[in-house]
Amino acid sequence: MTIHTIKTENKHIHGSFSKDYEPILTIKSGDTIRFNSLDIGWGYSSNKKEERKRYQSREMEEEWGHPIIGPFKIEGAKPNMTLEVKINDLVPGWYGWNCAGGSVNWHNTKLGLTDVEQVTLNWELDREKKIGRTVLNDQTLSVPLQPFLGLMGNAFEVEGVHSTIPPRNVGGNIDCKELVRGSNLYLPIKVDGALFSAGDGHAMQGDGEVSGQAIECPMDLVDLTLVVHENFSLQSPRANTPSGWITFGFHEDLNEAMLLALEDMIVLIQEQYNVNKTEATALASVVVDLRITQIVNRVKGVHAILPHGAIR
Repeated sequence: MTIHTIKTENKHIHGSFSKDYEPILTIKSGDTIRFNSLDIGWGYSSNKKEERKRYQSREMEEEWGHPIIGPFKIEGAKPNMTLEVKINDLVPGWYGWNCAGGSVNWHNTKLGLTDVEQVTLNWELDREKKIGRTVLNDQTLSVPLQPFLGLMGNAFEVEGVHSTIPPRNVGGNIDCKELVRGSNLYLPIKVDGALFSAGDGHAMQGDGEVSGQAIECPMDLVDLTLVVHENFSLQSPRANTPSGWITFGFHEDLNEAMLLALEDMIVLIQEQYNVNKTEATALASVVVDLRITQIVNRVKGVHAILPHGAIR
């Protein structure tokens, strides 16, 4: 299979989804794509001595969106098939940041953080020690790094140009911290060629992404293998990660998002263990964890985790 290396150029970057976008590259099922991704501010610097370079979307959108690489067209991909994204490697850049407060949104309003001065934490990322450090009130604080891509998704069938912010049944801005190196993400295909795009590097995030941002960082290397499964159809994303099998739910109502993730997990347990729906629900109550993926992307995200080896 072929390995394709994509240079960081404006012509390869966009900040929205549309089924009508021209692909930057057509590849075969099983091919690997390698690229570096921008930080959430559309910038990139490879080291401390290099000035941060700013990029812009080839589509020149009026609304802000995440800088994502693509779309990639996969030969033979058709609606009702599934795209498997094998996450082979993720290498974060040397810097990142996140903010809290000082903006109007529902959770800041509830927390009383709308009218306060915004706080920005600047993080220096030590990839060898897998630690991020920031200075706050004259003290150096550190956190362990767990890099992942916040956004991996296919184009969907609805006409027009659409925001990158809310995740959808074809993936997108899922922001699930479990999608680390060694994970396989399965995405429904809704348009010919799938038209896959990816970006939005995160060095570390808690479940919920409660301030609105993880440690937002560029990625010096993203290495993904894309495989089309012709006889495997999904209605929403799934993933097989080092932690376990994961199903997802996205909805404006957190309860509805939870039910979507739970329902798909029940289906997965039925498939894997040859049990009926009620039996699968009983098993899920014993071993499945429900977690809030994020609360800040216009729709809420919930993921259900079935740990490997939990049912033997």
